[in-house]
Amino acid sequence: MNTGVRRSGFYLFIFLLLLAMFVITRLTIKGEQPVTLTISAAQSLKDVMDEVAALYKEKHPNHNVVVNLGGSGSLQRQIEQGAPVDLFISASLDNMEPLKDKGLLYEDSYWNLLENRLVLVTPKDSLEIQSFEDLITDKAQTVAMGEPRSVPAGKYALEALAFLDLDDEVTAKTVYAKDVREVAAWVESGNAQAGFAYMTDAIASEGLRVAVEVDPNSHTPIVYPVGIIKEGHVKEALLLVELLYSEEAASLFEKYGFTPISGEHYGF
Repeated sequence: MNTGVRRSGFYLFIFLLLLAMFVITRLTIKGEQPVTLTISAAQSLKDVMDEVAALYKEKHPNHNVVVNLGGSGSLQRQIEQGAPVDLFISASLDNMEPLKDKGLLYEDSYWNLLENRLVLVTPKDSLEIQSFEDLITDKAQTVAMGEPRSVPAGKYALEALAFLDLDDEVTAKTVYAKDVREVAAWVESGNAQAGFAYMTDAIASEGLRVAVEVDPNSHTPIVYPVGIIKEGHVKEALLLVELLYSEEAASLFEKYGFTPISGEHYGF
């Protein structure tokens, strides 16, 4: 009897050991070892990236995702200074190209992911400002925009104002924010009578009104590229990039007002 019990216990032990080895092997094959992916993303992506991260986590339970948000220029500098980042999504090609030039990107490359639109916004219940020309009247005491050296939306706004030959007069009454969400907050509170933001920020806010859509021909195209940092978790980051170009992610981006760019010609 004791011999039979010992044999049964031995066989159970062997079975559990083989089962554990099988599970570990399967996870290894799938690349599912516990990993924390750090994404540095433009502040304008805040809401949608929360959902994208949750979707990725659902598909890869062993992977954690940390989203670091900020102005694209500030995020670029953090990466250049060695910040532990796996994936970078910028609101401008200008902040991705230097990383490519310095050899910091996987395969020295990046992929265009999204497009956005620039708009002039006012507080929701304010109807005084209806045109760009209104910005140089007493209707606007203060105009908000992102700091052009670190916030792409600010750079696009300056380009558009220069195109309209209004840049000198408008910048004389401009206050500069660290990112587009701060621009939105200033306009919502009435501290600025108008501001330049992305259409996606206007959609996300209940306190903003789109006064004018900026002519896309008046500024550099608003393209969000995505790049993998070569010193990071490249294998896992590639899985995330594949997800970003999926139909599921495209639906999320469209929900928040972005225009997804097909990844088919990139092989995704």
